[in-house]
Amino acid sequence: MYQIMKAEELTNNIFLMEVEAKRIAKACQPGQFVIVRTDEDSERIPLTICDYNREKGTITIVFQIVGAGTRHMATLKAGDAFADFVGPLGCPSELVTEDLEEVKKKKILFVAGGVGTAPVYPQVKWLHEHGIDADVIVGAKSKDILILEKEMEAVAGNLYITTDDGSYGRHGLVTKVIEDLVADGNTYDVCIAIGPMIMMKFACLTTKKLNIPTVISLNPIMVDGTGMCGACRVTVGDEVKFACVDGPEFDGHKVDFDQAMKRQQMYKTQEGRAFLAAQEGDTHHGGCGNCGGDK
Repeated sequence: MYQIMKAEELTNNIFLMEVEAKRIAKACQPGQFVIVRTDEDSERIPLTICDYNREKGTITIVFQIVGAGTRHMATLKAGDAFADFVGPLGCPSELVTEDLEEVKKKKILFVAGGVGTAPVYPQVKWLHEHGIDADVIVGAKSKDILILEKEMEAVAGNLYITTDDGSYGRHGLVTKVIEDLVADGNTYDVCIAIGPMIMMKFACLTTKKLNIPTVISLNPIMVDGTGMCGACRVTVGDEVKFACVDGPEFDGHKVDFDQAMKRQQMYKTQEGRAFLAAQEGDTHHGGCGNCGGDK
């Protein structure tokens, strides 16, 4: 059992939990995720790691209520425990695995949308701890659903807040802020954009136009977390990938967002899942190493 040390509602329908998971906290890196189950009969829920404390042996997760599983998770309090808390899974952020001296030479821009602020935070924090400042754009529909502003402000070089309705910070979309920063003379070697699929799509369209290499996280389309369910199958360039096995981070300029979002909608129904399995054959799922779906 994995005890919940802290549980709080950040804003409407978005919750933060700090969980004791010493082995994961010791080994995890920014960009990776965990799979949680509240009890033995619960669904598996993949969640990107928001923060970790190696000394305390804790992992911080942030989640939004989107279904029965996350609704049940939201009822848990400090002192309760998860039946399963598995990780770290997925590949770490490329920034963490690259030569540190090379990373220090880069001008880095992060773009976070909604709950995507949670997986952006540990990467910005890691850079800050290594003496690297990054510019960060955080977008939300309104001030009411903005999360982790103070935490992000403490580690970002420059923080830009924007809301769709203009209730806080700049009025408009994150793409407009990207364009404004470049128009003001800022140059970036890489952009990391994490958030809703539609936000990442248009962020990538914008950065491609501005010739800024861009990395995105496909955590939003992950369901099972092992590649076996086929939900996170995506085309990257001319290759079939699975977000939870091969990612979750990919070259955003190569991701077929339209195909991925269409699959998301189809996967919600039993009929849609059956159709995708029949249409995609052996490439429908992958990750077990034996089924051929990961070839």
